[in-house]
Amino acid sequence: MFLGEHVYTLDSKGRLTLPAKYRDDLARVVITRGLDRCLFVFRFKDWERFTTILGEQLPFTNKEARQFSRFLFSGAVDAVPDKQGRVLIPQYLRDHADLDGEVIIIGTNNRLEVWQPERWQQTLSEVSEDAETIAEHFSTITF
Repeated sequence: MFLGEHVYTLDSKGRLTLPAKYRDDLARVVITRGLDRCLFVFRFKDWERFTTILGEQLPFTNKEARQFSRFLFSGAVDAVPDKQGRVLIPQYLRDHADLDGEVIIIGTNNRLEVWQPERWQQTLSEVSEDAETIAEHFSTITF
């Protein structure tokens, strides 16, 4: 499970160091365009599970399903972190999320998200103001 906020910096070659506490879990990752102009970082096994579910539930005969699949899969890269825990973020993904220099990596349970700091603060502020209303939409979930 991925949790918390972590501040990191992209190096001059576009490499991102993954949080040390998760490196054993991140021996192979898939990085792709995320929603809300961030990047999604999945453990390879979680990516496989996610894509299996998408393949079963998104009919290719539906235009929006095809567009969503194109968005996710055309941007995806399979990466193995180097000995320092770094992965190369291709330029087109850095452009998608407007990443340059400092980034915020957040844990969202089964994936990490990589954010441009100001965009993350704006998103967090918006969510914080509406958290109770948003939570009501999920009132059928039982614990």
